[in-house]
Amino acid sequence: MTLSDWSPSSWQSKLALQQPVYEDQQRLSDALARLARLPPLVTSWEVERLSQSLESVSRGEAFLLHAGDCTERLDECETDAIVRNLKVLIQMSFVLIYGSMRKVVRVGRVAGQYAKPRSTDFETRAGVTLPVYRGDIINRSGFSAEERRADPELMLRGYERSALTLNFIRSLIGGGFADLHHPENWELDFPTDSLRTRQYHAMVRSITQSLRFMEAVLGTSIRESYGVEIFTSHEGLHLPYEQAQTRRVPRRAGWYNLGTHFPWIGYRTAQSEGAHVEYFRGLANPLGLKMGPEMDADHLLELIERLGARQRVGRLTLIHRMGAGRIEHSLPPLIEAVRRSGAPVVWSCDPMHGNTFTTAGGVKTRRFDDIVSELVAAFSIHRQLGSSLGGVHLEMTGDNVTECLGGSAPVDEPDLPRAYKSAVDPRLNYDQAMEIAFLIAEQMQG
Repeated sequence: MTLSDWSPSSWQSKLALQQPVYEDQQRLSDALARLARLPPLVTSWEVERLSQSLESVSRGEAFLLHAGDCTERLDECETDAIVRNLKVLIQMSFVLIYGSMRKVVRVGRVAGQYAKPRSTDFETRAGVTLPVYRGDIINRSGFSAEERRADPELMLRGYERSALTLNFIRSLIGGGFADLHHPENWELDFPTDSLRTRQYHAMVRSITQSLRFMEAVLGTSIRESYGVEIFTSHEGLHLPYEQAQTRRVPRRAGWYNLGTHFPWIGYRTAQSEGAHVEYFRGLANPLGLKMGPEMDADHLLELIERLGARQRVGRLTLIHRMGAGRIEHSLPPLIEAVRRSGAPVVWSCDPMHGNTFTTAGGVKTRRFDDIVSELVAAFSIHRQLGSSLGGVHLEMTGDNVTECLGGSAPVDEPDLPRAYKSAVDPRLNYDQAMEIAFLIAEQMQG
């Protein structure tokens, strides 16, 4: 499709779902104008490096590990939380590399994951009805009229926290935090003794010994072992916020969303004629698209055309989130349709969102076994159809939480309140995330 009729604001002529209502439009305009003048959070050359990496994923030469928090909180922009999540992302990526002997592209749900789609616009408690909590750049999670009022200033606070988070991550990575010579940098600060943790430590010892052996043979340091590259990602849900960070850059064509490297369209806002698809189609960034079990092949092919997936190999990552009980029926027709179209997409599996349920006690959770089941089925279905699952999309944390049921260090239903910290969706804890990483590595070998 042509982009002659596109601009960063052309989405405003379309129906925009999942957007908050601001009472004071002048305050909103002032906040967005200030946001648009602030420096970009990422650079266009970083975005282009990610695009090149996703080309490798599309060709089966690399694997996409896309993982991080369900939603970030302004008051949790803290050193320890950032470091713990970074440690788990690095540990998981090295498990995948060691198990598959393939490059891993690391993309964190971080430095901008502050807005969340919701199934309803309002919430009622004890007879009181208020706007639903939509994430910390929009309103607050506390249940009062003031806290649930959409506040434009929160977008600026979200930008600032994103900048602080990204600056800290860059400093850690640039300073050798991910140096393979010093894997102790990635150790968690709480004890765990699961089978997968012991396997991980054995793997790291093997890598370190092999690295030192090669350096002794070569008589020089292997500089590439000193660091890794980590890209940022979030759902591009709050369109005024995203538009304010959409820029042209010198000596490059097109418009870049410089608030993140890899924005994605959520399942609830993937309407072909909707505002989100209109906004995303004009971006030079690589894009993600969430797909649920109700998406049909014709709709998907239309989205592929609108989002320019043929323009560049790896331009579009299709993230399927079907649910363990529906993937066998829902995914194959979509894979076959895309294969017939010839679009060079990346396929990724989100085994989290299709497996969410609420316990009898009212706690939102997921079963680890369902997550595993969907992942294994995804690898199998892609293999059977001559396709390739190139990535995984997970909600996880470095905190020792009890939010998802099961795993080798099992969390049972009575355990959920003990350390349930998520404001919206349940996340994998460290043991569960590492178990998933080893499972993915085994599937990649298969």
